[in-house]
Amino acid sequence: MSSEVFSEAAETEAEEGPCAIVESMEQIGSKWRLVVLHELQNGERRFNELKRATDASSRTLSRVLDDLQEMDFVERRLEEDAPVATYYELTDKGRSLCPVFDEIEGWAEEWLAACQG
Repeated sequence: MSSEVFSEAAETEAEEGPCAIVESMEQIGSKWRLVVLHELQNGERRFNELKRATDASSRTLSRVLDDLQEMDFVERRLEEDAPVATYYELTDKGRSLCPVFDEIEGWAEEWLAACQG
């Protein structure tokens, strides 16, 4: 492919914007977002349960949960009875990622295990 043709293809791609994978990774691609989304696949969790399960600091977890809630991946429920507790669970949009995590886990079992063994 000549550099002129390659250059035109790159310009066309740049005009159309990033591909769907890049856009998706911008939404869910941070380490902590992925960890929290993966953990919430098992159902509703209290903030402290997520903190223990993910090993994230309170500040990081709070920021990540706020981001995920703003992007409609997670919903928050406040229970005001004593003791006051905040619960988080996946929305339909968040649950739609479960098959993606299953595929990634399958890939990791096949390919990453070979690298470690």
